Amino acid sequence: MRLEDFNYHLPKDLIAQQPLTPRNSSRLMVLHRKGGEIEHRRFSELEQFLHQGDVVVLNNTRVIPARLKGRKVETGGKIEIFLLEEKKIGRWECLLRPARRIKEGSQIFFPGTELKAEIINRVEGSKAIVEFSPLEKVKQLLAKVGQIPLPPYIKRVTGPTFRDKKRYQTVYAKEEGAVAAPTAGLHFTSSLLQSMKRNRINIAEITLHTGWASFKPLPEAEVEKNAIPGEYFKIDEETAAVINRVKERGHRVVAIGTTTTRALETQTTRSSLVKSGKGWTNLFIYPGYKFKIVEALLTNFHIPGSSLVLLVAAFAGKEKLLTAYREAIKRRYRFLSFGDAMLIV
Repeated sequence: MRLEDFNYHLPKDLIAQQPLTPRNSSRLMVLHRKGGEIEHRRFSELEQFLHQGDVVVLNNTRVIPARLKGRKVETGGKIEIFLLEEKKIGRWECLLRPARRIKEGSQIFFPGTELKAEIINRVEGSKAIVEFSPLEKVKQLLAKVGQIPLPPYIKRVTGPTFRDKKRYQTVYAKEEGAVAAPTAGLHFTSSLLQSMKRNRINIAEITLHTGWASFKPLPEAEVEKNAIPGEYFKIDEETAAVINRVKERGHRVVAIGTTTTRALETQTTRSSLVKSGKGWTNLFIYPGYKFKIVEALLTNFHIPGSSLVLLVAAFAGKEKLLTAYREAIKRRYRFLSFGDAMLIV
């Protein structure tokens, strides 16, 4: 299977640069898997496509201020450090830019603060292990220095704004650890979630800390030869019990986003029961994958040829998905993180 078969032309002016207000005012394309029919709605109408007894599964990860801008002690040159994964207190796996100019042992300072960093080990490409100090203040200092990690296709002349800091989080974000937002969830408002509960739609939460997998390009032309980085997930016993009870009663499991989908599919047995647990998943879903638990999927419109497009194509069918994307472009839907939503039922 060729990766190029999942490409499409995305006009740059359709890449959403700002979120809409209110959150649920975005457009909602509804794609029916069975016949391929497409409906054009608003996100505020989502409940019309949910049934009493369904369970809507949210990813409650919270985005950390993962992008740090510092300077080399030796030369004063600008350095950007992007946090990926905390290995232990003060020590992180990171991406460096410009990577070729940074050697092991390099010291970084962050103007106006006492935060310091040392490049402990170069791993591969632009990845490195970085140790921050002083350890007793490292968490507070990283939060102070770091910027919300907006994707590179969202342009800000002077960096992320205060509004970005709020809007690049879901209203239900709790568990700190993501370096990218689970963007399908950005459309929800607290009032919409309360309305769903009143209408006897179950709400369950899992955690998957969205990481490098969400933005790392797939390097291999043949889909099957690619792999994606691992991401940490957690599904507690209560959530697993709710989902399994809904499934046993014949109702649907509705996944909010590709991250939720990957966590659920990782923890689902062959008998279609979700197990509680935590760990790392590098589950790579592409066409041909047989879904074990997810029966409806809410997602955004994704980058051409990305692992996210492959997952959605596996769920909807490649031709139906690409037809829907062409329709979205024709009707000028807004794409990517701050863009519109698609519900596949």
